[in-house]
Amino acid sequence: MEPTSTKLITRWTDTEPIQIEDELVVEEPLEIRVGQQSLIVVMRTPGHDFELAAGFLYTESLITSGDDIEIIAYCDEEDSGTQSSGLSSLQNIVNVRLTEGLDLDAESGWQRNFHANASCGLCGKMTIESVRQQVQPLNSGFHANQGVFYKLNDQLRKAQSVFEKTGGLHAAGLFDEKGELLIIREDIGRHNAVDKVIGHALLADLVPLEQHILMVSGRASFEIVQKALFARIPIIAAVSAASTLAVDLAEEGNLTLIGFMRGQSMAVYSCPERVHRE
Repeated sequence: MEPTSTKLITRWTDTEPIQIEDELVVEEPLEIRVGQQSLIVVMRTPGHDFELAAGFLYTESLITSGDDIEIIAYCDEEDSGTQSSGLSSLQNIVNVRLTEGLDLDAESGWQRNFHANASCGLCGKMTIESVRQQVQPLNSGFHANQGVFYKLNDQLRKAQSVFEKTGGLHAAGLFDEKGELLIIREDIGRHNAVDKVIGHALLADLVPLEQHILMVSGRASFEIVQKALFARIPIIAAVSAASTLAVDLAEEGNLTLIGFMRGQSMAVYSCPERVHRE
């Protein structure tokens, strides 16, 4: 699989929209299996999958050296245990066979531990089929003028108090239709910051958030779109790019996904009708 893909998008420069081809980073799930048992699913850009699997096992102390690995290979039709689909491509499943006596015992609790202690938004999903959760598409008629979007980044950046001190933190902000910042949360992970924003809204009995805009300080990935769909947020704006899987899910969910939200320009990847000219 290629690490990038092109897509026709609507790009706004000041007040004028144009249709252009844009290149996106591919985001796909990789299921890592050990001895045919599913260990974890991670979201990644295809390439160097065997190195990724080996490095993960090593840094999680499941192996102590490369000598502990007998074979790493993509699953074939016989041992995949899944039907071919966009998310369960055989190139998205890697099986690691350890040397004799080192195969992990499911009874030892490693599956439970990975599921409970995962540090990224999608780690811990036990099969690829569990990654794309069933969420109804949005039917919100919410829209905003393009001028509203042009002021989101400055507001988010000015409100990032911890980033101002450290320079190494992501932020997520919830805005109303006028572009007023309502909630901001910071975290080392984009998905964590989004969870904090949605959690605050949930505890304040504000969900569903059908009249709001979510902005994130980094790129727009699959898990952020999925979280927004759960909270019924119709528009996501990101400072950086969107991945292919994020755009696909946004289109399926009737969600407006915007990337490269900087200054007086933005790239609208899906549902551009929610962005109106002033």
